[in-house]
Amino acid sequence: MPGDATLLEHLWLLFRHELSGLTGTLPNPDGTFRRERLDAALADAALADRAPADTAPADAGLADAGWRGVLAHATPPPGDPAQQGLLPRPVGFALVRGLGGPTRVLNSFFVVAGARRAGVGRRFAAEVIACFPGPWEIAFQDANAPAVAFWRAVATDAAGQAWTEEHRPVPGRPDVPPDTWISFTTSR
Repeated sequence: MPGDATLLEHLWLLFRHELSGLTGTLPNPDGTFRRERLDAALADAALADRAPADTAPADAGLADAGWRGVLAHATPPPGDPAQQGLLPRPVGFALVRGLGGPTRVLNSFFVVAGARRAGVGRRFAAEVIACFPGPWEIAFQDANAPAVAFWRAVATDAAGQAWTEEHRPVPGRPDVPPDTWISFTTSR
């Protein structure tokens, strides 16, 4: 993932910009948005890359650190002559935490607007979940109606009807509505 750090940082800005429409969050004075989650994933990736080969887990080294950043790419549609011969384009990312613990948390998930409504996000979410079988939790905000429908469909795809949904207060933020959390377990 370190080679993809710049790409993740660019997509992170798009993600946070889009969320700002729901949360009313303004950018920092330098035009960026808060990025603690991204920094945690990038730091864990850097630590994993520096670990001796015989101590790093076989699946890319981040299970012990607890975070994984995953990029989504898509090839431009073949029917567009202006796009012929182009390489796959970055269309999104997922940040997963809790890989060293009992429950994986899909901490951040984003697909660019131009790749939505074609199944890219649902396939990407399914791929990420399949990479890390076990208990999962995914949070979203009820005010984001497309996210509500999307995550319920993803949970059903992953676990059938064996998933739950609950509201939990946002830690340290009594001024905002609670997050909605979906929980389910996938098998190996």
